[in-house]
Amino acid sequence: MGLETSEEHTKKELSLGLWEKYLTLWIVICIVVGLLIGRFVPEFGEFMDSLKFVKLSIPIGILLFFMMYPTVVGIRFSDVKRAARNPKPLIVTIIANWVIAPPLMTFYANIILAGNPQYIAGVILLGLSPCTAMVMWWMFLAKGDMAQGLINTAINALLMLALYAPLAGLYLGVSGIPVPWDLIAVSVLVFIALPVASGALSRRLIIQKKGEEWFKDVYNVAVGKISIVALLVTLIVLFSFEGQTILNDPLLVAYLAAPNLLHYATMITWTYLLGYFLGWKYETAIDTTLIGSSSHFEVAIAVATTLYGIGSGAALATVIGPLMEVPLMLSLVKLGLRTRKYFPRKKREQKGATL
Repeated sequence: MGLETSEEHTKKELSLGLWEKYLTLWIVICIVVGLLIGRFVPEFGEFMDSLKFVKLSIPIGILLFFMMYPTVVGIRFSDVKRAARNPKPLIVTIIANWVIAPPLMTFYANIILAGNPQYIAGVILLGLSPCTAMVMWWMFLAKGDMAQGLINTAINALLMLALYAPLAGLYLGVSGIPVPWDLIAVSVLVFIALPVASGALSRRLIIQKKGEEWFKDVYNVAVGKISIVALLVTLIVLFSFEGQTILNDPLLVAYLAAPNLLHYATMITWTYLLGYFLGWKYETAIDTTLIGSSSHFEVAIAVATTLYGIGSGAALATVIGPLMEVPLMLSLVKLGLRTRKYFPRKKREQKGATL
């Protein structure tokens, strides 16, 4: 029976289309295309960046919705109820994002960027912003527990309303930190509420009309391809924003990226190993690691530009951070998929693997 499971997995891998099979290659190509557009056609990035609604980029918002919807449309309400009965991953995520990440990023920023207070401030603002958007797509790609991931992401988004300002004031040493309430509210609406509501409604209607088999084998596959296209276009747009800066001054980019890289590496290491030593399933461990190591760059950029100005070093630091995050999250996805065999398996998989 275990042999049959292995054969089915192999067939599934071989049946992947060009988009899925060579996703890393397409991501690299799109990053390069975005950088080149930003360098040689800067007007494109400037125009795209000018399209905003309450400080949220409209093009990025639309693209991230089409990335988010396919990740949540397959979640069943029963899965969400099951995940809610297991609070430990949520508690670890909250500790990672709000207790450990802020002082850790502050420490790395002050050590590496010493003498550059605005760069330090921008990096700290990134460390204070847990991701509530693209992280769901990375969980989907890493084959995580989407129901658990949805709960953890939503709770952290709500905690941002209460914790972001006081923690930013504490670690920046600045009073009266402006909280972009409108941006956070729109982010929660666009990246969580709208995709979840649309996914639940469309799932129910499609299954009633076409059946669950058609939904899983046809509809899910189709929207999955749409999500990949949305990711690739998102990368082109994102990297076009700062393509000129990145290509003209790569040493500055590396300088600003250093504390981010150390922060990601530290957060990834302890959260992933914690899940392993606690005996969690891989799906739960990878969720916690992805949420605990990623950032919500829109909020960080909005606060940095309000406090220090749009052309400030702080604003630049918040923009460079997420550009490093994309290849890092992709690397983490690949690490997870390669190491998931070392984690305890689901009961149904254990039965199938028993010889």
